[in-house]
Amino acid sequence: MEHYNSHSEETKLKKQKKCYIYTRVSTAVQADGYSLDAQRDKLRKYAEYQDMTVVFEFSDEGFRKKY
Repeated sequence: MEHYNSHSEETKLKKQKKCYIYTRVSTAVQADGYSLDAQRDKLRKYAEYQDMTVVFEFSDEGFRKKY
């Protein structure tokens, strides 16, 4: 029979670091070469690797094409 220790599970969740994701594109080169989606994906993977919980994601598209 497997013993479940709810206290240690709760402690682990409480100790897990929280983080925010901020992605930004400020130039045409960046917009074409490194999309917000690519940045977001890389940062989510990093957070998972570091055992962090993403609590919110911010995105700044900064670059505006002039016509």
